[in-house]
Amino acid sequence: MAPFAFGRAAGAGFWAFSLEMAAFLPAMFVLVGLFDVWVPRSVVERHVGRDSGPLAILWMVLLGTLQAGPLYGAFPVAVALWRKGTAPRNVFIYLGAFSALKIPMLTFEVAFLGWQFSLVRTAVTLPVFIALAYLLERLLPPDVTIPAEEGPATPARRG
Repeated sequence: MAPFAFGRAAGAGFWAFSLEMAAFLPAMFVLVGLFDVWVPRSVVERHVGRDSGPLAILWMVLLGTLQAGPLYGAFPVAVALWRKGTAPRNVFIYLGAFSALKIPMLTFEVAFLGWQFSLVRTAVTLPVFIALAYLLERLLPPDVTIPAEEGPATPARRG
């Protein structure tokens, strides 16, 4: 084994991952920005807010299932949803659905493991994510918020 071979392999992996992020994240941030500007807070609160009904679960599962990309692409969307008034449980359901039920991932799973396995895994995973989302929401203090965006000239960033 050549000296520093592991370091070179790690560096190559880091470089490939960095290029993937550089290609994916700008488009993701543009889409999140458009969502932030175009979708009124009242619409989000009505459909997936704290007073939303069981249909909100379906909306979050659909959003998480239909969205493509790596898991780190879900977090800007989750923050935008939270800031628009989405109930914490629905943000957690979205993250769970995104991480385990994306259509591209399901197609590979069906191809390699069969539709029976995929169906059973989905039937077990989805209720677990929903139950955990409700549990996590109950454990959160009622006044929890995501910190507001701060500009570069604010006192919190100077020190």
